[in-house]
This record gives sequence, C-alpha cells and structure tokens, in this order.
Amino acid sequence: MRRHIRTLTARHEPKGHFVAHLKSGSGAVVGLSAVGGLASLTGIPMLIAPLGATAVLMFGQPASPLAQPINVFAGYFIATLLGVGAAMAFPGLWEVSAVAVGLSIALMLMFRVTHPPAGAIPLVATASPYQSGTLFVVVLAGCISLLLLALVLHWIPPRAQYPRRVD
Repeated sequence: MRRHIRTLTARHEPKGHFVAHLKSGSGAVVGLSAVGGLASLTGIPMLIAPLGATAVLMFGQPASPLAQPINVFAGYFIATLLGVGAAMAFPGLWEVSAVAVGLSIALMLMFRVTHPPAGAIPLVATASPYQSGTLFVVVLAGCISLLLLALVLHWIPPRAQYPRRVD
C-alpha cells in the first residue's frame, strides 16, 4: 500500500531554478494581460480558459512537445474547426461537444500536433455565445500573442530553447 501511495505522489518534473520559475509566471501574466488588453480594445471576449493552460505549457514547459508552435496552432485549429462545426450542425446538444472533443484528440494524435488545452475548445464552442468566426479570431489572436511573447521571454536569461530545434 505504501508503494502505491509513493507512486501516486512521486514528482516526475525535475527541480528548476527559482528565477526561471518567476520568469515563467511573469511571462504568463504579461501574455494573458496582452490578450486581455486586446480584448478590451476590440470588445471581443478573448480571455478563454484554454489560453491559460496554453500559457502554462509555453512559459512553464517550453521544451515539451505539447508546447511547440505547430502543436499550439494546429491543435487549436483542429479543435476549433470541429467545435464550431458541431455547434453549427447540432446547436444545443451537449452530447455533440463530447464527440467533438474525442475527435479533436484523435486527429491531433494522428497528425502529431497534440496540444491538450485545445481539447477544451469544442466545449467553449458549444457552450458559449461565440459566433463561429469570432471563436477563430479569439483563438488565433490568443495563440499569436502568447507565441510572440514566449519567443521574446525565452530569449531573456535564464534562456530556454523555444521552440525546440529540429536536428
């Protein structure tokens, strides 16, 4: 029993550096503030929950395959396409959002562009008042804003390689 508890509570992330952790948290604050500021200027509600999870990956785990730009953009594109399609084809049916999430996961895995926060987009698409075009704009603007800031932030010491280099 103790072994099982140890297995459940074992930490798998390596220890990091205090300054790097502060930099990651600050990056998320600035990145999501930029998205919020853009939302204020345009009047479009752009601060959606999946972008917060994307910030965790881009700023806190930049070496993760799940945080790479192609994963972020393609994962969100697939999920938004399926989520908007589901919301338009079957308005008001919550069951369809579950199917859209499952299909999004399957396609992200097939195309090797998995980005877990994108899996929430079909839920956003079917449960929110966003028009289809608006959701694409919100997701694209959020992704671009976070990506640009991540590129700058990871260039500042202590540096982190982002995006990962292809050998």
